[in-house]
Amino acid sequence: MSAHAENINYFKASKGFMSWLVTVDHKRIGLMYLASILLFFITGGVYAGLFRLELWGPLPGFISPDTYNHLFTMHGVIMVFLVVVPGIPGALGNFLLPLQLGAKDLAFPKLNITSLYLYWIGAVIALFSLTQGRADSGWTFYAPYSLSQNPAVLWMLVAAFILGFSSILTGLNFIVTIHKMRAPGMTWFRMPLFVWALYATGIMQVFATPVLGITLLLLLMENFFRIGIFDPALGGDPLLMQHFFWFYSHPAVYIIVVPAFGVVSELIATFSRKDIFGYKFIAFSSVAITIIGFLVWGHHMFVSGQSEVADTIFSFLTFFTAVPSAIKVFNWTTTLYQGSIKLTTPMLYALQFLFNFTIGGLTGIVLGILSVDIHLHDTYFVVSHFHYVAMGSTMIAFIGGIYYWWPKMTGRMFNETWGRLAAVLVFLGFNLTFFAQLIMGSQGSPRRYYNYLTEFQIYHQISTAGIVVLALGLFMALFNLLISLKNGAIAPQNPWGARTLEWTHAETPPVLYNFTETPVVTQGPYEYPTEKV
Repeated sequence: MSAHAENINYFKASKGFMSWLVTVDHKRIGLMYLASILLFFITGGVYAGLFRLELWGPLPGFISPDTYNHLFTMHGVIMVFLVVVPGIPGALGNFLLPLQLGAKDLAFPKLNITSLYLYWIGAVIALFSLTQGRADSGWTFYAPYSLSQNPAVLWMLVAAFILGFSSILTGLNFIVTIHKMRAPGMTWFRMPLFVWALYATGIMQVFATPVLGITLLLLLMENFFRIGIFDPALGGDPLLMQHFFWFYSHPAVYIIVVPAFGVVSELIATFSRKDIFGYKFIAFSSVAITIIGFLVWGHHMFVSGQSEVADTIFSFLTFFTAVPSAIKVFNWTTTLYQGSIKLTTPMLYALQFLFNFTIGGLTGIVLGILSVDIHLHDTYFVVSHFHYVAMGSTMIAFIGGIYYWWPKMTGRMFNETWGRLAAVLVFLGFNLTFFAQLIMGSQGSPRRYYNYLTEFQIYHQISTAGIVVLALGLFMALFNLLISLKNGAIAPQNPWGARTLEWTHAETPPVLYNFTETPVVTQGPYEYPTEKV
């Protein structure tokens, strides 16, 4: 590679479809992840829209009960395994981690493209399952539903198994890169908080995901060889499957949301024009969440008949998880206090995150109360709580991060007016959709039911109307970005006045190996000059 080629932006360094397909450049890999994830986000959203339209009225409508089960199963599988789990690490993490560390690339570039190939293979198998029937087990693959010899469910298990390996490789790559590839002067406490979040996420990916892989492998073995592991008809224990699944899936909730914490830290620091309040507390709280996240899986099983002692311990630990999360919210809010706040499009998404995550966190505490959980378990309250965390927090932060780093990725500025309008619609649509579900869940409306009592109809209609507003806002946000690729103004190197390395030392868009000269770090990532408010 010539010196000239190294000093032109990564878009122009090589041309042609194959140059993207075989690339080991983390920036191109991040963009391919981004395009894939957004495609599946739209796909999963279409599934959600279809069954929400069915739920407009309490009586059977335009789809059958079997199709309804298939729709919410596919919505869950796509959104969890193809969107929110790989979302921020795969797209933003891949693109930004070396740039924020002052490195040329990730530690294992070929492993990085392998993780993308595994993601694509898993996605193709998940889509192939649609030709084999209707997967109807729910996204949790609970036994005995996943032991029905349904070919579609079996292919879904294979897809999730492969996607798990993609997640493990990504987490391993991030951990090694953070340990070994930091720029001169980049000490642990000079790293951006987004890097700390990716570090904590990588640990969870590496240590929790193998448990999911083993569980799915056991399910496949039981399906093919009729070994009694989870099937009570063969002497197995279905609750064992739930313990295995939630031992992974509760850390997976933090695999989903911890990267969003890192994105929001960057946005609030930049658009408040202040050094982040309590930097070390936010950094260590990400690690604390990682540790505690492995200890609370049993709160998903309060009604399963486990012992009162186990219930009490898991309930206490659930309350304890609120501490590191509350530290972050407190520190972000304090950073905003007397800051020179700029209500740009990315900042509107950060503020949405604060509102939605507070609701998601508080409703999680409510579900940790043993007596209350008996009433709320398997109601729409749980659905709403999970979506306030996964969609209202993680995906909102993801969209805010895309808008924030879009000029760096593409070299183009987007239309601020349309971006702000889309952000407002997303906020209104999301809260219309899921706050109504909190109310009807608290009144006992069970989730996943094809029919429901007439008294819940108004809440379902508000929720369905909300998803229309939400979809309008999301498509407006997407089209605003796509239009900017052709019509957007040329982005300056640092349009936001941010202080992290990708803005202060890298070109916009970055050159092939990120930096024309290796940066030397001499201060923390958020040291802004004092401004009068």
